[in-house]
Amino acid sequence: MALVMTSGPAAEPVTLQEAKAHLRVDHASEDVLISSLILTSRLHVEAALDLALIDQAWTLQLDRWSGSGVVEIPLSPVKTVSGVRVKDASGGMITIAPESYIVDTASRPARVVFETGSQPHPGVRAAGIEVTFTAGFGTQPSHVPAPLRHAILMLVAHWYDNREVAEAGSAAARIPEQIGDLIAPFRKIRL
Repeated sequence: MALVMTSGPAAEPVTLQEAKAHLRVDHASEDVLISSLILTSRLHVEAALDLALIDQAWTLQLDRWSGSGVVEIPLSPVKTVSGVRVKDASGGMITIAPESYIVDTASRPARVVFETGSQPHPGVRAAGIEVTFTAGFGTQPSHVPAPLRHAILMLVAHWYDNREVAEAGSAAARIPEQIGDLIAPFRKIRL
């Protein structure tokens, strides 16, 4: 299984102006650094939670179908599934008719559900199935839940204040607990 981003977010969940106000920075000499910290903080939060904050296009590649007829999409929140395709033996892509499956975006993880055994088998051994989808809370920073935006601001501030190289596991390398508290409600519950 592989996730491939095909189109990144059009904006960051926190603007440069918001981050500078949070940091109490009123000059432009560190705009590049702060913008980089915003990007890094977003990626950190997204990776920690298996989320896409601002709308992004992705392709999920699979080798084979599960026996249950269910494809779970490991990134949330899924807004739409735009297509499911299978490679034939010559490498050509066959689009599966949307009426052949049900898309359940209310579940976490979101699912594409087929009648068991109704999916055509890929003609190649690896990456023969593609599910294309869009994930994210919306196109604007205001669409991202406030606790996640605040966590990003706190990460930006933490990394802005702690620029030196720190050994893994040291106090300087640790993420403040308050950030974990902010993002905890968005974690996947695994049973």
